[in-house]
Amino acid sequence: MNRKKLPIGIQTFAKIREDNHYYVDKTPLIMKLINDGTHYFLSRPRRFGKSLLIDTIGELFAGNEPLFTGLYSHDKWDWSVKYPVIRISFGGGVVHDVEHLKRRIFTILENNCHRLAIDFERLNDVSDVFEALILKLVEKTGQRVVILVDEYDKPILDNLLKPEIAKEIRDELRNLYSVIKDSDA
Repeated sequence: MNRKKLPIGIQTFAKIREDNHYYVDKTPLIMKLINDGTHYFLSRPRRFGKSLLIDTIGELFAGNEPLFTGLYSHDKWDWSVKYPVIRISFGGGVVHDVEHLKRRIFTILENNCHRLAIDFERLNDVSDVFEALILKLVEKTGQRVVILVDEYDKPILDNLLKPEIAKEIRDELRNLYSVIKDSDA
C-alpha cells in the first residue's frame, strides 16, 4: 500500500501537491468565496492553515492549473486567465519599530515587483509604492489585481508591551491597507 505523507508544517500548496502529501480539497469553499464576494478577513487560531489557504488562493488566481488536477476547482476555473497576485506577509521576524516596518514593507513590495516583472519605484511613502505597483500590474496585464495579506497584524502583536510603538505601527499599517480599499476599482 502506497501511503501519502502528512503535510505537517507545510504552508505551500505547490509543495503539498507536487510531493504527493495528503490534501483536503478546500477549493469548493475557495470557489464560493471568490464567487460570493471580494474582500475577506479570515480569522482562525494559530497553526490552523490560514497561510496554506492563502497560498492555495494565490496559486488558483495565478493560473497554476497542474496543481489543481483532480480537485473540485479544476474543471470550474478559467485557466486561460491569469491574475497578478501581490503577496504580503509579516510572518517572518520581529518588527521593532515603525522605521523597521517601513523597510520591511519596501522589501516585500520590491520582491513582488521582481516576481511579477514590474519595475520597482522607490517612492518616499510605502503606500505610494503599493499603489504604483497595483496600477502598473493593471496596466501590464489588463486584469484586476489579487492582493493576499498574511499575518496582517503581527507587527502590532510584536509590540503589544510597547503601546506607543504598537500605535505607530498600527497607523502605518492602516495607511498601507487603505490602498487596497482606495484601489478597489
